Amino acid sequence: MKEFMTGNHAVACAVRLCRTPLIAAYPITPQTPIYEKLSEWEASGELKGIMMRTESEHSAMASCIAASLTGVRTFTATSSQGIALMHEMLHFAAGCRAPVVMANVNRLLAAPWGFWADQLDSLSQRDTGWIQFYCENGQESLDTVIQAYKIAEQVYLPAMLSLEAFFVSHFMEPVDIPDQEQVDRFLPPLDLPHRFDIDKPGYLVPVVPPELYRKYKHMAQASMNSVKEIATRVDNEFREKFGRGYGITEPVMLEEAEVVLVTAGSITSTARVAIKTLREKGCRVGLLKLRLFRPFPVEAIQQALIGKKKIAVIDRNISLGSGGIFCQELRAALVHSPDHPLTFSYIAGIGGTDVTPEIIQKIAFDVESRTESTDEPIWIMEKE
Repeated sequence: MKEFMTGNHAVACAVRLCRTPLIAAYPITPQTPIYEKLSEWEASGELKGIMMRTESEHSAMASCIAASLTGVRTFTATSSQGIALMHEMLHFAAGCRAPVVMANVNRLLAAPWGFWADQLDSLSQRDTGWIQFYCENGQESLDTVIQAYKIAEQVYLPAMLSLEAFFVSHFMEPVDIPDQEQVDRFLPPLDLPHRFDIDKPGYLVPVVPPELYRKYKHMAQASMNSVKEIATRVDNEFREKFGRGYGITEPVMLEEAEVVLVTAGSITSTARVAIKTLREKGCRVGLLKLRLFRPFPVEAIQQALIGKKKIAVIDRNISLGSGGIFCQELRAALVHSPDHPLTFSYIAGIGGTDVTPEIIQKIAFDVESRTESTDEPIWIMEKE
């Protein structure tokens, strides 16, 4: 069944379809419609679960961790300053191996204040031990929630999906909503082997010596490394059941491409339009979409970019003092590539500024003309 809805409501729909019994959240623009829609369904009886109205994002995540460790499926949503306030508890969620799923609506971090799209809020959490996905549109956001539960509950790690403020969160489009029976068959009930047991009480999160702490982190790293294979398998199964899938990366028109644009999130949709126009003009430009960010899909990227000589990573974020964060990760993935591609960091869309097809074409022409590498990020200004 298709409905015309926003990306935020698509996320809420997926949470309901996953029969999530515990949702804890604190409203923050532009995440609030997720929270409001779930609250509306709780009041009408459509949502068979508990909505917790917490006093902060920190408390929301603490509640999800505690509930998850009793063996129930949990969800929260946040954005910007909210995920920054959660930061401490994100480490606890990963360390406790709690498969919490969270939607983060990418919004710029203050200061100055603003409400627009910028990926730095979620990317600032890249070392907390959470699986991270970046969604292109509302349909992918809905589907990724369902997939995220199935992945997280196999590796016992929390999972975050990010959708950009307003470009995805409030943009309305047709979204295919799966039948409840289909989702039930795809996503079995949570069976957490290390859940709290009142008959066998124990102590969680004890103080440990360095050697044991190292062992815990080593085990978590092994689990995180397995996510790439599991996410690919889950996505393939999803494609078989629902007729659509996304992969952990997606190559688009890479055949014979001399220049490759690399994108994540909503800029990908615009890039799809831009490269078609460029190809019609005779420019050999291709696109690589990054969907999975943690763990970083090194092998998939290396395979997709074999033989490529020029790569432009378009980042809607900036690590001050370095460059675009996706570009940092991609350069590290290709450091041993025998092709030694020239890889450029293009900063576009910071703070929610629009990235039009013309801007993407401008980037493609610019990288095509370059013959030497540069470590400095290249800022693309809409008006110069």
